[in-house]
Amino acid sequence: MKNEQNNHNLDSENFEILDNFERFDQKNDVFRRSWWDQKIKSKKTELFYSTYREPLKTWKKADGFTQKDYALRNAAWHVSDILTEINVDQDRREGFSDAFSIQTPVAENKIHLGTKDEASKEIKKVSKAFGAGLVGITKYDSRWEYSNKFSDISLRSYPPEIPENLKNVIVVALPMDYDLVKTVPSALSGSATGLGYSHDALTVLSVTQYIRNLGYEAIGSMNDTSLAIPYAIQAGLGEYGRNGLLITQKYGPRVRLGKIYTNLDLSHDKPIHFGVKEFCNICNICASECPVKAIPFDAPSDVTYNQSNISGVRKWSVDGEKCFSFWTAQNSDCSICIRVCPYNKDYSKSINRIGMRLAGTLLRNLILWIDLKLKNGKRQKSSNWWKAD
Repeated sequence: MKNEQNNHNLDSENFEILDNFERFDQKNDVFRRSWWDQKIKSKKTELFYSTYREPLKTWKKADGFTQKDYALRNAAWHVSDILTEINVDQDRREGFSDAFSIQTPVAENKIHLGTKDEASKEIKKVSKAFGAGLVGITKYDSRWEYSNKFSDISLRSYPPEIPENLKNVIVVALPMDYDLVKTVPSALSGSATGLGYSHDALTVLSVTQYIRNLGYEAIGSMNDTSLAIPYAIQAGLGEYGRNGLLITQKYGPRVRLGKIYTNLDLSHDKPIHFGVKEFCNICNICASECPVKAIPFDAPSDVTYNQSNISGVRKWSVDGEKCFSFWTAQNSDCSICIRVCPYNKDYSKSINRIGMRLAGTLLRNLILWIDLKLKNGKRQKSSNWWKAD
């Protein structure tokens, strides 16, 4: 019998928690495995990581992989990289392996922000002022916290670092540049990812410091400490898609996520439903377009391809080993499943907002047919991005 208490905060139709659920060990994340697991670690992975820090000795002539493309990609990652490496002498890679610790102390005087709803409204306003595209708030949930942490530097495991008294989690989504994503796969498109993380770090650190300045505890986090997508679903930012990503109403799957844990009293948002599961059921574009077939064509299931999948959840799961192998093969991160997704649109345009609404109705087959007919997910040349005004 399913634990109803555990399921009430998630869309159980496409992210269903089963009785055999187990918390995820950070050591098994495919990126962490690339540092210690000989099945993943190779000269290709070493070259892949080094290209984000050091100039390549040779450059490809292929569109999107020139020195200029890599130069922009690495520049986009620069701010995020500086923050990640600021405490490496303390065996910490903040934002990716460890939560941020580069904050000033909590103010002694505590400022009251009114009711929980009033406090939440203010935090959302401040988060958006600091650059967040979407903001939601949910409760601390130990299921999504890593069972153990893992250091890429010392290759040691250690206990989780977020105290349970920080009972509220603010989840922010930062959009990735639409035009850059259209050039996937390319080194140039990696600029969208890097900018997303650099902006994410700015927003998370700023909101965290604001809360600490108010006299409350707060810890900022990006891809460290916990699984971000379940928290984002619980916070009402979007639904879970076939490509294993969060699908939002404002940006589709084109977002990067950050979290702030705090003891500031806040009201919680509820999960939303706008038809993603129903649309993904009839759409296999991301699975068809994935070069290494890492995305499933089947219905959501509890299948695990390898140790980099969560155990005890019925959902669409991506084969992380296959996915990462393509990243290293092309020497840049891949977002093909984002580019081709019919939800990946510029929603500042009213026609796309109408299409989003219709995709959640019985007209979803028509919307999918139109998307395929218009070839909305077609790759754009990186050279065209450079030439555009």
